[in-house]
Amino acid sequence: MDAAEAETELKKGFETLEVVQKDRSVPVYHIYLNRPAQRNALTLPFFSELPRALAALDRLPSARALVISGHGPHFCAGIDLSSLASITAAPSSDDPAAVRELLRRRILALQDAISAVERCRKPVVAEIHGACVGGGVDLAAACDIRCCSEDAFFSVKEVDLALAADLGTLQRLPAIVGYGNAADLALTGRRVSASEAKAMGLVSRVFPSRQALEEGVAALAGGLAEKSSLAVMGTKAVLLRSRDLTMDQGLDYVATWNAAMLMSRDLEEAVSARLQKRKPVFSKL
Repeated sequence: MDAAEAETELKKGFETLEVVQKDRSVPVYHIYLNRPAQRNALTLPFFSELPRALAALDRLPSARALVISGHGPHFCAGIDLSSLASITAAPSSDDPAAVRELLRRRILALQDAISAVERCRKPVVAEIHGACVGGGVDLAAACDIRCCSEDAFFSVKEVDLALAADLGTLQRLPAIVGYGNAADLALTGRRVSASEAKAMGLVSRVFPSRQALEEGVAALAGGLAEKSSLAVMGTKAVLLRSRDLTMDQGLDYVATWNAAMLMSRDLEEAVSARLQKRKPVFSKL
């Protein structure tokens, strides 16, 4: 997909999302969960639309940083219960193994949609207000940076629906908040305030109001967008890869990465700009 095709794909629009560039002079795109009347509960179309939007933005040079947030009073209330019922509905079959394999494939497809946030080369910031529950935590945990307003609250709610969270929370949260905190959240399903989320590292910044959150995240994403895309995307790739490697393996991986990417025009521009005391102008990717 080239840039023109990416723009065409975004212009088709979405049922569950709104994708906008608020200021054409700032290479930041916002992905809004767009079912405010349902507290942005995630339906089946969302799981096909999110990867489609991210794939297009990944290839768009004017998108150097992304923000995921929600329209209305809440970030995300989790998976829509009617969608959950349709996911678990068993087809008519005489073979119980075939039924379970079909359900497994459905779950894997949903997981893949959330993992698309990590696969996107661009940095993704979660802007969280109000409820961030169940699938909302899955989505937030897949983002690179998480910020929230003081009214935000978090709950890994799946245990109260008699199931284990299966879209990435149990895999990603231990690396974010530590095993003990992750186990506490996942086993109890309790509600966590913004201040507690900050204390355990679930979010990195808390803002006093939703307006302050929007302004703060805009500044954060704008700052990311001003940096070298090569450096930012490389940092994201190495961080994600190193999460699953030993220290020595991670060091070897970044050495190999920089051996391939270090000698770039962006590096030359960064050094020249520093010496000339001016703002650098980096390549568009």
